[in-house]
Amino acid sequence: MERPEIDWDDTDTFTVGSVGPAGRRVFFIQARRDGQVVSLKLEKQQVAGLAEFLNGIMGDLPPVDGPATDLATETAFEDPVEADWVVGSLGVTYQQSADRLVLIAEELVRDEDLIGAQARFPMRRELVAAFIIRARQLVAAGRPPCPWCSAPLDPTVDGWCPCAN
Repeated sequence: MERPEIDWDDTDTFTVGSVGPAGRRVFFIQARRDGQVVSLKLEKQQVAGLAEFLNGIMGDLPPVDGPATDLATETAFEDPVEADWVVGSLGVTYQQSADRLVLIAEELVRDEDLIGAQARFPMRRELVAAFIIRARQLVAAGRPPCPWCSAPLDPTVDGWCPCAN
């Protein structure tokens, strides 16, 4: 089944969130435009990588006018219950004429005969700065690392790690 493309002219809100307990969290990026909400599932590493990549791009652009920290706390994440689709790849471009960073997300498809969905989310730099703050906080809120091997500790067995044997 082919999914429709999402190609917005602007994005009202853009955030990241997770559902589930530590060690079993499911990560989502979520965008809103004119009452439409799009929730895309992705991996924790994709969230971390996207935040750092966007931070690098933001470092090459003029500073943001408004405080991103306020926007990061105001941008609420709604539990999507189910993702619209799973992200396979992410890309970012910059529209200089509109001063927008554009996130391009492509659906993960396992069948070569299917055409995956694509979403384009143009975002003000304030939204991007707020996303970076929220994504870093979300990634850092995960399970603590093992002091020996740095792998995440399992909270269901009192933080035990196989390398402790």
